[in-house]
Amino acid sequence: MSDQNPYDKLGVSEDASFDEIQDIRNRLLEECGGDSRHSEVIEAAYDAILMERLRMRQEGKIKVPERIRFPERLVQPQKKENVAKRDPSPAWLERLLDQPNPADIMLPFLWYLGLGAIGVFYQAGGDQVLQLTLVVGVVVSIYFLNRKEGKFGRSVLLTLIGLIVGLVAGAVIASLIPLNVALPALMPEQRFSTVVTFVLLWLISSFLR
Repeated sequence: MSDQNPYDKLGVSEDASFDEIQDIRNRLLEECGGDSRHSEVIEAAYDAILMERLRMRQEGKIKVPERIRFPERLVQPQKKENVAKRDPSPAWLERLLDQPNPADIMLPFLWYLGLGAIGVFYQAGGDQVLQLTLVVGVVVSIYFLNRKEGKFGRSVLLTLIGLIVGLVAGAVIASLIPLNVALPALMPEQRFSTVVTFVLLWLISSFLR
């Protein structure tokens, strides 16, 4: 082999591709069987070819393959696991529901428990007592809802919806269940509807925002 031409040393033509040059260089290194002198000759020829091609590329004569210019691109980037968080509930529902602490649950509960007890057991005042307890229950619901985010109009709307739904649902349930037979003196229809309304207002003021 010629001592002058690195292409002759590797046994490749001057128009060989980079892949061809690299393959022959690797094959020759394997064939030399660990001969350090022979390996140095092969590596020197290989480096000389790379330097020559880099110089020619700078002169605009050839285009160096990107494998030489940007070897870091050969490393395949690790694919990031696409872990998409699945919302357990729709966005509108998350905006509506609250995550109350025990105090936010127990305070409205105690209010409605007291109002319900008055409405059920204090019968001397008749319907006026029921109406008064409902008014207080509405005020309690508006207060606890408005305390969370300061949206008074929203608090009033949710409370009125709870009031209407509670009274209607209580009346429907009372018409289906023979309350007068089960609890003749303790739970007439109006009082039962009031209790159902208080339960619904408690749920709204505790778990909605």
